[in-house]
Amino acid sequence: MSEAAFLNGNEAIAYGVKLCRPDVIAAYPITPQTKAVEKLSQFVQDGEMATQYMHVESEHSAMACSIGASAVGARTFTATSSQGLLYMAECLPYASGARLPIVMMNANRSIATPWNIYGDQMDVMFVLNAGWVQLFVENGQEALDMVIQSYRLAEDTRVMAPVMLNIDGFVLTHTYEKVLIPDQADVDAWLPRLQVQEHMMQDNNPMSMCITAGNAHNMEFKVRQHQDLLRAEALLEEVDASFAAAFGRSWKGAVDAYRCDDAELILLTTGSVSGTARVVVDELRAAGRRVGLLKLRLVRPFPAARVAEVLRGARAVGVFDKNISFGYEGTIYTNVNSALLQHGCTAPTMNFIGGLGGRDVSRGDLVAAFDRLQLLADGAGAGASGIDRVQYLGMRCEA
Repeated sequence: MSEAAFLNGNEAIAYGVKLCRPDVIAAYPITPQTKAVEKLSQFVQDGEMATQYMHVESEHSAMACSIGASAVGARTFTATSSQGLLYMAECLPYASGARLPIVMMNANRSIATPWNIYGDQMDVMFVLNAGWVQLFVENGQEALDMVIQSYRLAEDTRVMAPVMLNIDGFVLTHTYEKVLIPDQADVDAWLPRLQVQEHMMQDNNPMSMCITAGNAHNMEFKVRQHQDLLRAEALLEEVDASFAAAFGRSWKGAVDAYRCDDAELILLTTGSVSGTARVVVDELRAAGRRVGLLKLRLVRPFPAARVAEVLRGARAVGVFDKNISFGYEGTIYTNVNSALLQHGCTAPTMNFIGGLGGRDVSRGDLVAAFDRLQLLADGAGAGASGIDRVQYLGMRCEA
């Protein structure tokens, strides 16, 4: 049985972590994820969790602590955001290269300069190449459920990779909604305890976790790591199907297509904006327009074939990015275009960049995006240079 509670996204994450019974939590506060680790601290203080809670001196230390704990077979959790994630960046490939199944929440937030504490997805785009599974959630229920799924995914020996669970800062971390909390016994039955693997340190088997591998061997290590990470896409589908059978909720694996079967115009989104986009799709459908939504949940490994399969029949495709790869375009847009090219899809595409620094993404913004996609589909939406394929939604002044 599940218990209903009125939780914000930070609390939903904390309850999900509690249900997974981590051995070690490494905590350092940074807005807007602080309430998640505070809630976990409260659980430990009240005796509701038998966990080693370590309040460390920095985000770098939080990841270093997580690496040490996971290296000896402890189930480990940490959380960060924005500049804190960038401070961790040095440690992230140590965790993934050592094949340590750490789960981390990242409350997506803008990065400096100028200083801003509000939400966009600039932070995570800096570390997409760190070798972590990268998941994005839309709401509090998905956040809680995906904590549980993330441990099952990370600890599977076919992948054995750390998982970063991305949740939009403030829009989700501080917004309250009804969330169903699974029963502890049901989670215990579904999520087995982490088994110490042969590549982890044990008292009777001392080893070095960070060997030197020169040009004679390094490439083989990295290609093997890459190939195993690619398996995470299919494994996520498997994990989600198993979760749905046990708890009655499915999050559709790597992508969630909404009203795309006959859609002429499809907008691809990640994170919380997907909820607003779904409402807009319903409104435009009621007005007779054939539009659809593709919610991208898994960004690494990138589900290229699945994305191309959904978008193949569209007359025009829009990609909404809450980030800019400075000097080029939105990062997700680059990935989607590559996927379409690889799989022979010829639909024209347009990049919509918005929500930076916490700027609201309104219903009107998304209607305007579909209107521009209609022009693109009709052959009137792109100049000869292609520069206007990148559109900035919600701009209030000239940049």
